[in-house]
Amino acid sequence: MNNLSSIKIIPLSGVRENGKNLYIAEIEEEIFVLDCGLRYPENELLGIDTVIPDFTYLEENADRVAGVFLTHGHADAIGGLPYLLEKLEVPVFGTELTIELAKLAVQRYEPSKHFKEFHVIDCKTEIDFGSSVVSFFRTTHSIPDSVGISLKTSEGSIVYTGDFKFDQTAIPMYQTDFARLAEIGQSGVLALLSTSSNAENPATVASELQIADEVYDNIRYWEGRIIVACVASNLQRLQQVLDAAYRSGRKVVLTGQDFGRIIKTTMKLGKLTLPDENLLVTLKEMKNYADEEILILETGQMGEPIKSLQKMASGSHRAVRVKEGDLAYIATTPTIAMETVMAKTEDIIYRAGGTVKTISDNYRVSGHAGPADLQFMMNFMKPKYMFPIQGEYRLLSAHAKLAEEVGIPKSNIFIAARGDIFELINGEFKLSSSVPSDNIMVDGIGVGDIGNIVLKDRKVLSEDGIFVAVVTISRREKRILSKPQITTRGFVYVKANRDLLREGSDMVEQIVEKHLVDPDFEWAKLKQDIRDQLSRFLFDQTKRRPVILPVIMEGSQRNRRR
Repeated sequence: MNNLSSIKIIPLSGVRENGKNLYIAEIEEEIFVLDCGLRYPENELLGIDTVIPDFTYLEENADRVAGVFLTHGHADAIGGLPYLLEKLEVPVFGTELTIELAKLAVQRYEPSKHFKEFHVIDCKTEIDFGSSVVSFFRTTHSIPDSVGISLKTSEGSIVYTGDFKFDQTAIPMYQTDFARLAEIGQSGVLALLSTSSNAENPATVASELQIADEVYDNIRYWEGRIIVACVASNLQRLQQVLDAAYRSGRKVVLTGQDFGRIIKTTMKLGKLTLPDENLLVTLKEMKNYADEEILILETGQMGEPIKSLQKMASGSHRAVRVKEGDLAYIATTPTIAMETVMAKTEDIIYRAGGTVKTISDNYRVSGHAGPADLQFMMNFMKPKYMFPIQGEYRLLSAHAKLAEEVGIPKSNIFIAARGDIFELINGEFKLSSSVPSDNIMVDGIGVGDIGNIVLKDRKVLSEDGIFVAVVTISRREKRILSKPQITTRGFVYVKANRDLLREGSDMVEQIVEKHLVDPDFEWAKLKQDIRDQLSRFLFDQTKRRPVILPVIMEGSQRNRRR
């Protein structure tokens, strides 16, 4: 064993959370970036579009980054790439479909849309970087061209599984290369970074052959119109729906915003096929067919298809309205955060006269490995060290217990936090230090300009509203020129609370008069005093804490606003 070899593993993102995968393997002086994903925000991140990893460490070490290696084309693996490539120009490697989808993501983001250094690999590709040889192995997921990544070092391989499951009935495009897994395991695996998304659910995940039959049965026996909600990037599910519609004699109407872009790319590459070139019809052509001849396919990112169903049921969708006799078939498995939205959606659809069925009514459906598959992967790889990744802490912990059950010592299993540095010292991984790993929030065109203070203000505004006090003064004359005017939004109903607002105005007037006679007059001190006293008063009266915004203007020739 070469004690001089330098190896570090840094889960920069994607641990103790869902999505936003980005893992770093440092081998000698070279940095290998494994995936670069994003996470869609939970409800408490008000107004935030997406959350991406903190790239500070990679920016500081840009000259050492060998490349970004992608496992598949979902947003949790490629969604953060446009923002990383804005910061540093490094080569990007992935399979044919993954690279095409990554290009689409990058081209939509203005600062990085001219990036060109994409490299297509396949499962026979080996890239020798000197410190490490990078190779790939086919895996089964809900999108074609998914791979895992192996980095061969002098101490053994570092293996990153990406998203995977084992399905013995998978069609060739989705099949796992079991022989390659065995080969990697035989050559010696130093560390295994394996997904934990489905680690705590012991229920057997249905095979895609079973799911395809389930989709077909639900579609062929329904006598009215069918509306299918599906995530656009789940190509396997989309193919099953298209095949079932064709076999059932239905035409397919596409309504999703993302689907045209994705279908064009995937069909060009032969990753998605139409059973009949006349299968698709436009919204205008839909009226030429009876309800039992139509299937409406609504797609989008994450929760978008479900929200579109809500609009259809409530009559606010741009093109489709749920009516008596419709079947809403939800062909996606929602996250825990979406369960309340799902319940609300079902209720609205039933009110509109429709019926709801979900793909998970009869089967456990997932694109991620369950406990048995995770242990199967560990037995293939026989790693010395195990890093459960991708999932909340409870999922990582469940995965760690599975690792112990197959004989990996507890001391060799690491439940990492974001930014932890695990360094190989004298042949053993040790937690040494950490690197910056904050959540970077994307809101519109702003990247990273929304912090905890802004989010806290948004939360308060959403809960207790805003209370604005506007007053004009003359410091020279030491008097108020215009009495305080009170405006509120989302705090109280103005007509029913005139006395409260009048008392608030009087309080502001008294505070301002007191400060005007103070020889040490300070604008900041005056505003803070108004905030403090008004906050106490309003809480005493209403038990609410609105955002208080004092606007003090000084009467002068320019009538300056302070």
